[in-house]
Amino acid sequence: GAYLPHPPGKSPNSHLTFKRSQNSSHPRHCKHQLGGQRLVNTDSLHFISRFFSSSDVHTEAVQAALAKHKERKMAVPMPSKRRSLVVQTSMDAYTPPDTSSGSEEEGGQGEGTPTSSQGSISMEHWITRAIHQGSTTSSSSSSTQSGGSGAAGRLADVLAQTNICFFPGLCLFVCINTCVSSLGVPVSSRVSAKIQQLVNTLKQPRRPPLREFFVDDFEELLEVQQPDPNQPRPEGSQMVAIRGEPLGVVTNWPPSLEAALQRWGTISPKAPCLTTMDTNGKPLYVLTYGKLWSRSIKVAYNILHKLGTKQEPMVRPGDRVALVFPNNDPAAFMVAFYGCLLAEVVPVPIEVPLTRKDAGSQQIGFLLGSCGVTVALTSDACHKGLPKGPTGEIPQFKGWPKLLWFVTESKHLSKPPRDWFPHIKDANNDTAYIEYKTCKDGSVLGVTVTRIALLTHCQALTQSCGYTEAEIIVNVLDFKKDVGLWHGILTSVMNMMHVISIPYSLMKVNPLSWIQKVCQYKAKVACVKSRDMHWALVAHRDQRDVNLSSLRMLVVADGSNPWSISSCDAFLNVFQSKGLRPEVICPCASSAEALTVAIRRPTDDSNQPPGRGVLSMQGLSYGVIRVDSEERLSVLTVQDVGTVMPGALMCVVKPEGVPQLCRTDEIGELCVCSIATGMSYYGLSGMTKNTFEVFPMTSSGAPISEYPFTRTGLLGFIGPGGLVFVSGKMDGLMVVSGRRHNADDIVATALAVEPMKFVYRGRIAVFSVTVLHDERIVVVAEQRPDSTEEDSFQWMSRVLQAIDSIHNVGVFCLALVPANTLPKTPLGGIHLSETKQLFLEGSLHPCNVLMCPHTCVTNLPKPRQKQPGLSIGPASVMVGNLVSGKRIAQASGRDLGQIEDNDQFLFLSEVLQWRAQTTPDHVLFTLLSSRGTVLSSLTCLQLHKRAEKIAAMLMERGHLQDGDHVALVYPPGIDLIAAFYGCLYAGCVPITVRPPHPQNIATTLPTVKMIVEVSRSACVMTSQVICKLLKSKEASAAVDVRSWPPVLDTDDLPKKKPPQLYKPSNPDTLAYLDFSVSTTGMLAGVKMSHTATSAFCRSIKLQCELYPSREVAICLDPYCGLGFVLWCLCSVYSGHQSILIPPSELEVNPALWLLAVSQFRVRDTFCSYSVMELCTKGLGLQTESLKSRGLDLSRVRTCVVVAEERPRIALTQSFSKLFKDLGLHPRAVSTSFGCRVNLAICLQGTSGPDPTTVFVDMRALRHDRVRLVERGSPHSLPLMESGKILPGVRIIIANPETKGPLGDSHLGEIWVHCGHNGSGYFTVYGDEALQSDHFNSHLSFGDTQTVWARTGYLGFLRRTELTDASGERHDALYVVGALDEAMELRGMRYHPIDIETSVIRTHKSIMECAVFPWTNLLVVVVELEGSEQEALDLVPLVTNAVLEEHYLIVGVVVVVDIGVIPINSRGEKQRMHLRDGFLADQLDPIYVAYNM
Repeated sequence: GAYLPHPPGKSPNSHLTFKRSQNSSHPRHCKHQLGGQRLVNTDSLHFISRFFSSSDVHTEAVQAALAKHKERKMAVPMPSKRRSLVVQTSMDAYTPPDTSSGSEEEGGQGEGTPTSSQGSISMEHWITRAIHQGSTTSSSSSSTQSGGSGAAGRLADVLAQTNICFFPGLCLFVCINTCVSSLGVPVSSRVSAKIQQLVNTLKQPRRPPLREFFVDDFEELLEVQQPDPNQPRPEGSQMVAIRGEPLGVVTNWPPSLEAALQRWGTISPKAPCLTTMDTNGKPLYVLTYGKLWSRSIKVAYNILHKLGTKQEPMVRPGDRVALVFPNNDPAAFMVAFYGCLLAEVVPVPIEVPLTRKDAGSQQIGFLLGSCGVTVALTSDACHKGLPKGPTGEIPQFKGWPKLLWFVTESKHLSKPPRDWFPHIKDANNDTAYIEYKTCKDGSVLGVTVTRIALLTHCQALTQSCGYTEAEIIVNVLDFKKDVGLWHGILTSVMNMMHVISIPYSLMKVNPLSWIQKVCQYKAKVACVKSRDMHWALVAHRDQRDVNLSSLRMLVVADGSNPWSISSCDAFLNVFQSKGLRPEVICPCASSAEALTVAIRRPTDDSNQPPGRGVLSMQGLSYGVIRVDSEERLSVLTVQDVGTVMPGALMCVVKPEGVPQLCRTDEIGELCVCSIATGMSYYGLSGMTKNTFEVFPMTSSGAPISEYPFTRTGLLGFIGPGGLVFVSGKMDGLMVVSGRRHNADDIVATALAVEPMKFVYRGRIAVFSVTVLHDERIVVVAEQRPDSTEEDSFQWMSRVLQAIDSIHNVGVFCLALVPANTLPKTPLGGIHLSETKQLFLEGSLHPCNVLMCPHTCVTNLPKPRQKQPGLSIGPASVMVGNLVSGKRIAQASGRDLGQIEDNDQFLFLSEVLQWRAQTTPDHVLFTLLSSRGTVLSSLTCLQLHKRAEKIAAMLMERGHLQDGDHVALVYPPGIDLIAAFYGCLYAGCVPITVRPPHPQNIATTLPTVKMIVEVSRSACVMTSQVICKLLKSKEASAAVDVRSWPPVLDTDDLPKKKPPQLYKPSNPDTLAYLDFSVSTTGMLAGVKMSHTATSAFCRSIKLQCELYPSREVAICLDPYCGLGFVLWCLCSVYSGHQSILIPPSELEVNPALWLLAVSQFRVRDTFCSYSVMELCTKGLGLQTESLKSRGLDLSRVRTCVVVAEERPRIALTQSFSKLFKDLGLHPRAVSTSFGCRVNLAICLQGTSGPDPTTVFVDMRALRHDRVRLVERGSPHSLPLMESGKILPGVRIIIANPETKGPLGDSHLGEIWVHCGHNGSGYFTVYGDEALQSDHFNSHLSFGDTQTVWARTGYLGFLRRTELTDASGERHDALYVVGALDEAMELRGMRYHPIDIETSVIRTHKSIMECAVFPWTNLLVVVVELEGSEQEALDLVPLVTNAVLEEHYLIVGVVVVVDIGVIPINSRGEKQRMHLRDGFLADQLDPIYVAYNM
């Protein structure tokens, strides 16, 4: 009945009531309709006896929950997977699992499931019965009535779904190489259709709704999970500590365990102590008490006297020694253990280390090291099996101390002298043994147990289990630790009992062996785990001779696990007819720290049925006990684990914070005060204090006892009648958004989803990872070797539904790995912490992954709403700037200054003619080959003469008029320069075009054709080689060659010069067109007038102090922007010598550029990011050899990277660091900034302060604010100044929307006013109106007269403390990124490069990354370097990193091969091209994951 005081006005059933079931063996009648109605039971749901036992607590609940979901049909895009990644379905590709129905599985997470065919039929039968008990009443054991096929058919009905249906918020992967996916979408369907599906799915309302909160301007607050106002709260009174019955001191109990051994060894030496079995189930060996006694003495003597020397023994009393014995040799272990007790040394039993990198073996090594272990006792067979080095010695295992291996077999030991006898004392507070325990994080602790605790624990077990002399006990458990050690090695000797030990290897071959031994020996007691009961059920085939009536006690060691109850029920159902009495089943709860915590007593009274509680999962997740009266789906049925141990005091305290007593209806950690518990964690005093020296207190803060309690690590409560209930373990606790979930419960739910069909041997691991300040649940399962992609997709989606329905929590990531690949514990279970480690470092190699960040992550900052109509007026800005002391963000370079001799010319063509007359033999250009030799050079006169001939050719052969456009299609070199000046001499307008790549005509020629057409070129000038290429067969396959304008080959020039050279009438006419493809994929030609061209050259001449006596090395593409100006124009204007190095030659010889810089003693050099990257990657290991070749960069004063983007600070820094040893001054490296409207705005000159770097808050940037932070602070982003503002350039920062000027601290668009701005776009389609404001914009207030050009880049100005050459304070310009590349997501502005940087850092195999938005989804494309098996590892890592660092949920993760992300000649990513390729399904991705 209810045992809680009812507050007034509450109905009793809102409280915890426990019903005792009348007789739990009754068959159960359950009507179960699918179709979303709730379960109807004729009995109350409060006691469930199930047929299907495995590890499922609630198959019915799960199946009903899944049935509910059938109604919500929802199509979800399946992932694309490259064929090579699809798990082979042929069974031959796998080693078949061992045909026994056992599993190689011990404890740990999964519970084994059968693999033998006969096993699965009856298993199917149980499932089917559990699911479909229509009106059939199931009798207790007739498991043959329906054949397997019918059952499977019925199962299939339940699971068949025409459309896979999910709730909103799943990310699902399945391969797309079936002809039609299950969504009915033909497979060739373009990616965009999938994305549309994804978007539709995401439009569904998402739970839970975001709460409103105030967002400060800068701060993006992560939402703190507000407690749910309706959550259940504990209402009971404060609990009272419960005392176990007194420990009765029986007169003949021995004073210590060694004394007991001495007594039985001398008075009944022939009595059997232990019988071991071989793998055929035949008795291998019987150890008698006499033998155990004499051999233990021998071991004790040898340990103390035969190791080391007489003066320096290796082991003294109190020292620790390791016991390394295999699981099939309990006799040798027992002798060694008692030998240690007699010698008063402390045994540390551990697992046998295996050759393969055994998960967790290293941690055990650390434990041995910290315990100071130097000797390991082992058996002969085990010693022979250990890995040996070349000279036969046992190598030191990784992480292990150096050990002396000592074999304990009698034949290897010396006989003790007649007068030697061990000193047998009464039990005291010395340490008796150390039991190892693996923690949640994988570390291994040693729990010390004193001699008095050991003895008291044996007495308490003897009393509660009613052990008597010479009883026979069958033990299936691991005898080295825990329940197996306490019953099968220690308590058995105290009572002179006979243990029949069943090794794990025998259970694998014959799961029924333990039952057969109980019958054969008429055993009174058996110690098993629920797994052993489950296996016995699976293998059981109505054996005639099974009779379990001799059993008076069946100890279920893991009785506190959520799945043990169904195993107990099912086992009783089948074996009750074989003489098994219900009251015999005795679940117990134990922990390494508190030893046995509680055990159900064997009673003779079968009318005293056990306690059951059906608890609401929702309540449990808040730590509150609510009996579920509504028969809802999400319940946990728990069974009691008996009462408190004799002589102990138990209480329940709050799991977190101070150990305060819980209320009666509250879940907490069980704590025990008793002599019979562990004493400490060896060598860890701090942790010991928190665990073994706890003083629970009442709500008023008073301690409840003067004696310390030990925390058991078990969560639970004490029910009516002092029954102890365990609902989970502290280690398995996952706190998600303030609610507690138990890993074991989630495993149970996942296994209840068709476990036999899909999960390999029930091997599932559940753990949580912290992402964005909350725990997120990860489920990893091994899939059966024969399962198809379709199966795994189905299973994963169903598991998500089941966990969502039953636990009300979302799974963040569900990963499937091939069978047998998860790391194992020594007894075959899944090694949890190791699995988690592999997941986090991206080396789990799953074959399927499913991420659901959209459902799980509910604490993202609120999307930012832009307030419309709040544009700030001029007055407030002016006043605001003055009031807040902020100046308007504007800056300018120095004046262009006085005119020099060559500056009187308006046109470059005139400058060239003047140089040809005044300094005819001065070399202007030198072109280098890939070997670094001079390929060709041009003096002023040679260039002039060559240009004249080309002009003559244009007029004669090309019949061109003034102002006609000419496309120059040349490789980087001198011909290009001559052709350019030839055009100027002829009055034509040149357009430089990159030639098609001979190996890749199909993709590069169309771009050439497009530029020629869009620029309206009247003819094409090129070299002979390219001329042939343009007319080749490959070319005609790529483009229509007949529509080319006339093609002139300049390798064959006329001999004569033109009648007269053209002189433009107006300096504002076109000098040339600058065509380039922007990073967003837009092809645009910018008009450059003669005025602008000359002003440009002059500005650069002043900034870089260029004179005829200088050399400048240029390693850039000469086709557009500043690269073209430096390559073709500047030398003619300033007279310096340009050393030209085509960047393509660096692919052959990466050192070419730097060697040239060193050889020609160059002071100024220009390169691109791709060149810098080539040098950094290609020469990283060669700096020493380059130094020996005399490479010296100490003369370089400026090395400028020419770019149209935010400076790549990481690359410039690593380049500077790398070549510092070769004399490169770190201050020399800087960047320039140009864009389409102005090809160079900033350029680090020779004088003036060094470029500065600032750190800004990335979160503020998303809101278009600039906030400077310290280096290394969270969310900081380093930005480097983009060089000095060029002479004659004025800059202002404007709001791109309102066009008003902004203050210093704001991020805005960079606007520029200057003589070398372009004069507009040249386009064919006449849509200049769209872009016209790029070149002539006016501020909306303030200085509204000046004409500005809009760069399309966001940036900010900052006045520094430095002074420039004129003594003014220096204004630094920082470029953040292009406006049209920036992504608007969740109302904030993100720059792709920031997200890409985070992604590249997540895994060593990610070589490159590009991101782009599609609708409101973020798509991340990563290039994978490494095996395709790693592709799926990247999905969770990428999702986590972007969530953590940018508060964004990735919608799609695409894993592609290296080189798929397109990059232009300037080394910039073409993200829009990539997007088009993705949507058109042209990327041939390895894997596409849709995160839901």
